Amino acid sequence: MRQLPRFAVRFALALAVMAALSAGCAGEKRSNATRASGELPDQEVSDFVLTETDAGHPQWTLYARNAATFTARDVIIARGVRMDFFDEKGVRSSSLTAREGEILQQKRDMTARGDVVLLTAQGWRMSTDELHYLNGQNLIVSDKLVRVERGGDVLEGLGFQSDPELRHFEFKQQVRATVRTKAGTILEPRGEKK
Repeated sequence: MRQLPRFAVRFALALAVMAALSAGCAGEKRSNATRASGELPDQEVSDFVLTETDAGHPQWTLYARNAATFTARDVIIARGVRMDFFDEKGVRSSSLTAREGEILQQKRDMTARGDVVLLTAQGWRMSTDELHYLNGQNLIVSDKLVRVERGGDVLEGLGFQSDPELRHFEFKQQVRATVRTKAGTILEPRGEKK
């Protein structure tokens, strides 16, 4: 049996170590965002999709650029989130986007954070820094500053609650409104001038 020269053995070992190190580095870069808490996810995926249905009819579909599942905490952390809501006919009625989302696996409730925007098929636009979607009640709620716009009219306030289509929404406090008349005049509350 022929033996390999020592330099060939050393070269092969060096290649094996370099391959192991580069594989370890690639995996670390991918999961870095989820290690902020020091906890490793049970699973990580790219191009994540989650759909909620009722008797076979879609209620909503969540898309994310990537997601990490933490089974012990019953949570999915998603980045680059878009959530489409559907009406009773299965037609998309609104779409929510955010930098990140945290989904409770069992309840399917979600907290959206960072540049949260909800656009409805009826032309409403809602924006905030953070909101919560309560799946069982089909409600979006926020205790942050929320801005709702349509056709030049603007409503702002704290403590917001609505259905995902913004058909029935309410503000709890510090409400401000700017309304445009048909002639284009801006009406504001007394004492406020722009």
